[in-house]
Parts: sequence; C-alpha cells; structure tokens
Amino acid sequence: MDRRTQWLRGVLDLCVLGALARGESYGYEIAQRLEAGGLGVIAGGTLYPALLRLERLGLVVADWRTGASGPARKYYRLSDDGAATLRSAGADWAVFVGNVNAIMEVP
Repeated sequence: MDRRTQWLRGVLDLCVLGALARGESYGYEIAQRLEAGGLGVIAGGTLYPALLRLERLGLVVADWRTGASGPARKYYRLSDDGAATLRSAGADWAVFVGNVNAIMEVP
C-alpha cells in the first residue's frame, strides 16, 4: 500500500464532506472534485462505501433522481450535522497538519 493510500484512509470522509460543501453532487462528480483537488483517482470501491457510511451517520442526505438522457443518479448533499462536522473536524485537521509539519521541520 502506498503512502497516499494510507493517508487517504484516514481523511477520505472529511474530504468527501468538503467536496459536498461546494454543493450537492453524485458519486462520479464527487470523485472528479476529489481528483481535481489533488487526491488522485478515487475508485468507486473506495468512494461509495464512504458515502454510505456518511449517509448512515446522518452527515449526508441522498436521493435518487431520474436523468433526462441517462439512468437515475443518487445525489448527495451535506446535512446540518455534516456541515457542523466539517467545520469542527476541518479545524481539528488544520491543527493536526500544523503539528505534523512542525515535527517534520529540519533544524
């Protein structure tokens, strides 16, 4: 397992919440947002279990919508709890990253 994969395991849920803070979206589009944000390709086998976990926790709300030119898509959006979690965990993450960066500084 490469380093990026290990790091992503710990922060994927938070990144998905962050991607949804930009507006509701469906799975493929969320994956595109994450990739555009520099996380690399996120496989469906990684993303969809995270979305289901966040939905079960009440942090995202999902609903199916029929498409005009294709199959129905499941759209996800942040719940109020999801937005609160993103604010809180995002602040915690920023402190954590700052601490890690401070430890890695070479004197």
